[in-house]
Amino acid sequence: MPRKVDITAQTIHVLALVLENHQGEILISKRANNKHQGGLWEFPGGKAEKGESRQQTLKREIKEELDYNIKEAQPFILIKHQYPDCHITLDVWYTKDNNPQIKANENQPLKWVKKTQLTEINMPAADKPIIEKILSSNT
Repeated sequence: MPRKVDITAQTIHVLALVLENHQGEILISKRANNKHQGGLWEFPGGKAEKGESRQQTLKREIKEELDYNIKEAQPFILIKHQYPDCHITLDVWYTKDNNPQIKANENQPLKWVKKTQLTEINMPAADKPIIEKILSSNT
């Protein structure tokens, strides 16, 4: 049976960061249960606010969530994904930091995982192309 899609739903622009440490592990965070896709693991980030550049949004969201200052990040992948209740433009950036100092400012669970473990973790459907690119690239 085909799923119903709300064609009137607005597109939400989300910036996310693939943060890799010196051990080749990727940081993921768990979404709050009361949010869209709640309880799933994701790459840290958040919604763009009106008037912000992509870099401003990414830096603000990562500072708010992780108390981490991005030194330098590169565009990684742009994904347009349609959930039944909303459309997402997922603007993903990548950075590597030998010893990133992070903390869960929003009391969300955080964990570092090996790249190959990403396929075993319950993550939103929109994150699947990110995982595929991580696994296929030499980042």
